Amino acid sequence: MSEGVSVVLPCLNEIDSVAAVVREAKAAMDEAGVAGEVVVVDNGSTDGSADAAAHAGARVVHERRRGYGAAYMAGFAAAECDVIVMADADGSYDFAALPAFLDRIRDGDDLVMGSRFKGQIEAGAMPWTHQHIGSPILSGLLNMLYRTGIEDAHCGMRAFRRSALSEMRLRMPGMEFASEMVVNAARAGLRIGEVPVNYRVRGGRSKLRTVPDGWRHLRFLMLYSPTHLFLVPGLALLLIGLLMLVALLPGPVIVLGRLFDIHVMVLGALLTLIGFQILAIGLYAKTLAVTLRLQPMDRTLRALRRVFSLERGLVAGTLLFVIGFVVDFWIATEWASSGFGPLNAVRPALFALVAMLLGLQVVFSSLFLFAIELQVREPA
Repeated sequence: MSEGVSVVLPCLNEIDSVAAVVREAKAAMDEAGVAGEVVVVDNGSTDGSADAAAHAGARVVHERRRGYGAAYMAGFAAAECDVIVMADADGSYDFAALPAFLDRIRDGDDLVMGSRFKGQIEAGAMPWTHQHIGSPILSGLLNMLYRTGIEDAHCGMRAFRRSALSEMRLRMPGMEFASEMVVNAARAGLRIGEVPVNYRVRGGRSKLRTVPDGWRHLRFLMLYSPTHLFLVPGLALLLIGLLMLVALLPGPVIVLGRLFDIHVMVLGALLTLIGFQILAIGLYAKTLAVTLRLQPMDRTLRALRRVFSLERGLVAGTLLFVIGFVVDFWIATEWASSGFGPLNAVRPALFALVAMLLGLQVVFSSLFLFAIELQVREPA
């Protein structure tokens, strides 16, 4: 590996701009006084982009797997320098920002993000919905979950130390790769910086698909952070629902002059079942994320392994089901002993219903989690 800068440009049918971008990147490195290379990753172009890039002085590598992330991972593997700079081959990013990126790397940052919002955005370069809705929402969500402090989490111009590459554990082949890099850098405790970058009207036709690509980012963030998105609200709803259900089982309750009766108990039953379902999905997501090596084992999953096993889940679920069944059997006995006449047993019947449903969910959730766990057995 040599000292210097590798500029990596993914390329899919960018004949209108790729040669100019290669020349701009090389000129920027010359002006910054750094040695380096431009690596263009051809992702299946059919318009002669690869030849144009090579004639402009780039080293061209080919990646058959389609996708933003797949192209970048191939480029990173081919890059030969200590610092890697990412940008697009469509001419949208101004390489005048290159010295600022390198200064932050020299100052100790492991990953430096460009910020289009701190720089100048040319008229027509970014759709209004992306600039004022999509990007701010996704960046805000990412910052809320991971506290990165990055204003523009999906800017395509970035720089990082090659030594940080192994710690970022990059695997996503599609557009969600952009989120994965920031999330994994934050999880690994890497130092992340940000510099302004000007954003220009791109050359050629955009490959970005607003809704599908936005959903890819959102889906990735949901899978990566089930503790925030599933476990916390799920557990809260479950506990609140159980409290309402159990407190109203004996009869109506008056709190601060307000009467809480069977209608509130029904709401408690609903919250209990919804809360458990959300909690279970969160556990599935967290376990699956570790199974797919999208994130490392964390304290939540380690704590779960210490207190939970398939056998304990089956016993707990069966016990809940039996409790509900016994209550229902008692209700049926009382009804039969009264000659099958009117019987006011709505409260215990509702409690029995919730207990039996929860018991079944615990049993089958335990079996499903165990099936996933078979793939990721590690010492606790």
